[in-house]
Amino acid sequence: MADFSLWVIVSNLLLAARWTIALSLIAFVCGGVVGLLLLFARISGVRLLERFVFLYVEFFQGTPLLMQMFMLFFGVALFGVEISPWMAASLALTLWTSAFLTEIWRGCVKSVPLGQWDAADSLGFNFVDLMRYVILPQALRISVPPTVGFLVQVVKGTALASIIGFVELTRAGTMINNATFRPFLVYTIVGLIYFALCFPLSLLAKSLERRLNAAR
Repeated sequence: MADFSLWVIVSNLLLAARWTIALSLIAFVCGGVVGLLLLFARISGVRLLERFVFLYVEFFQGTPLLMQMFMLFFGVALFGVEISPWMAASLALTLWTSAFLTEIWRGCVKSVPLGQWDAADSLGFNFVDLMRYVILPQALRISVPPTVGFLVQVVKGTALASIIGFVELTRAGTMINNATFRPFLVYTIVGLIYFALCFPLSLLAKSLERRLNAAR
């Protein structure tokens, strides 16, 4: 058994946590961009686009994230294309995140009173101006709390990247446990680090929800 002190274990897990944070940010930012584009397509009124986004969302919400990572990491290799665990995890989390954010934001957009849509239409606003000046400013206030809250799910979802060999917090915990044979200590620290990452986000989401509801 390797002689690992508590500080060595904690420091190595904290170093691995950097990759968990980096992967979470990439998934959230890139997924947000893709999700915004899909949102516009979903409410564009173009039947073909709306149908495509509907199927896209249903697929990524209706299948396990782990399976999606397997499909990207192992499935793409069948076509002779090599993809790193980092790239596979980033793509899978981006696509998964975009599907959920699309639905979250669509619900927020649809919650804007119908009278606002009709008033903008009567003023001759085109789709872009309608979104920019009328709908999105109101939907943004509603969407902030659930969007921040969903970031917690993204952070926890990064743990699945360990299955395809990407060394993030969970994978590092497994490697250290294999070297130290101290599973209770190692995974307790891993859990506490995840808690330290997710709990402030949960508090932020609840705080934003209270503030924005009070402002309304």
